[in-house]
Amino acid sequence: MSTQTKGLVLVTGANGYVAARTVEALLLSGYSVRGSVRSLTSAEPLYAALPPRLHPNLSIVAVPDITSPGCFDSAVKGVDAIAHIAAPVSATFTDPEPVISLATTSILRALEAASTEPKVKSFVFMSSVAAIKPAGQDTFDLDESIWNDASLEVVKQLGRNTPPMVIYSASKTAAEKTLWEYRDEHKPNFSITALNPCFVAGPPLVTPSSIPSINFTTKFIFDVLSGTTPLSDLSRILTFPGFVDIRDVARMVVFSISEPEKADNQRFLLANAYSPVQAVADIIREKYPEYRDRVQVGTPGEGYFKTVGENGIALYDYPPERRYNGRKAVEVSGQDYIPWEQTIVHGVEAFKHLL
Repeated sequence: MSTQTKGLVLVTGANGYVAARTVEALLLSGYSVRGSVRSLTSAEPLYAALPPRLHPNLSIVAVPDITSPGCFDSAVKGVDAIAHIAAPVSATFTDPEPVISLATTSILRALEAASTEPKVKSFVFMSSVAAIKPAGQDTFDLDESIWNDASLEVVKQLGRNTPPMVIYSASKTAAEKTLWEYRDEHKPNFSITALNPCFVAGPPLVTPSSIPSINFTTKFIFDVLSGTTPLSDLSRILTFPGFVDIRDVARMVVFSISEPEKADNQRFLLANAYSPVQAVADIIREKYPEYRDRVQVGTPGEGYFKTVGENGIALYDYPPERRYNGRKAVEVSGQDYIPWEQTIVHGVEAFKHLL
């Protein structure tokens, strides 16, 4: 591994959708990366997707069980920062107890390991808007000051009858609370940052080889492109279409590590666009005339709020009664989000070979 870098960053769950783009962003920003995965073979697509010139600054270690005591102790040796991204993600959870236990225990293990390595200066946790947006609320104006404590209460009341997405929300809420409780109790010598993205969309680093391998938070792009499912059915699946580009999420990890004095003790709600599937269909039909006969027409222009900014870039605003306020990340980092139409176009380019 090259030593001529800004520092060494451990990225947990390095072969995942968000983590792979994070690995890429860190490498392109001049860092070396040590990625942890459950099995070494699972990182082979990650290597294949990265330019060969970046390979010397990437190493992979196996951490088969991210909840076992001391599991990250070897992986953190010599690292300057940690991006803890490994986490349970599913839309089909049925039992909250093991999901919440995995989420809270894994971040605790990562924090414990970070505290054993004196070189660590930054710890970034990939939380979620699910730890912010209260379960069951139909109207909201969300920012980083809000917590989804309601999801934990629902789990207490319903147990195994808890809806899958509420289980996910509860796991993210409990995990992030574990993060801040550890900070308050142990007062570590490294900065701590939580990133809270809404639905993450856009082109994966590793090009999917099949439709089932598309990450579920961005699969709506392919679903609209394919034209095989009515837009009305997709709308019922995508109950609140708030999105952020995957590359903006990765960029904020790099920012939090590069500028810990600005990111320390901060939550960043990452949210750019409100885009129902009708907006996605309209964008694809405009940008890709060759797919107009495939993509369903629906009711063009309805159900979303498109404006044009001073720079001529189309903005897809949130409705006033259901708003995610993601501007703090822009103001603190000094960089705006990737335009939403660009996210859709790049997603189409990543998925169109599967048609």
